[in-house]
Amino acid sequence: QVQLVESGGGLVQAGGSLRLSCAASGITFSRTNMGWYRQAPGKQRELVATIASAGNTNYVDSVKGRFTISRDNAKNTLYLHMTSLKAEDSAVYLCKAEVETWLGKRDYWGQGTQVTVSS
Repeated sequence: QVQLVESGGGLVQAGGSLRLSCAASGITFSRTNMGWYRQAPGKQRELVATIASAGNTNYVDSVKGRFTISRDNAKNTLYLHMTSLKAEDSAVYLCKAEVETWLGKRDYWGQGTQVTVSS
């Protein structure tokens, strides 16, 4: 059973920092492409950053230079280090695992963690 559990969200002032974590179980984490997404009220879910099993990363333009995605395969944990936070970064942040199954790729999602940036 795949489980993704996010943590680390909270209320922070603009310009501050937060580190989100996503603990994964039920998957071969080291072989799984992972990503962080976010969804603000009334808006579509958007990609924030991805990290492949090989370690290569990708970011949406709005967070480049401010956010860093990383992974600890020994701990089966995905991270998102967020700095210079802005009010527009406020959203529920969710992690996603892209799991290879015998039927093809399947996406699994965590329940999300709320990030609120006060201006």
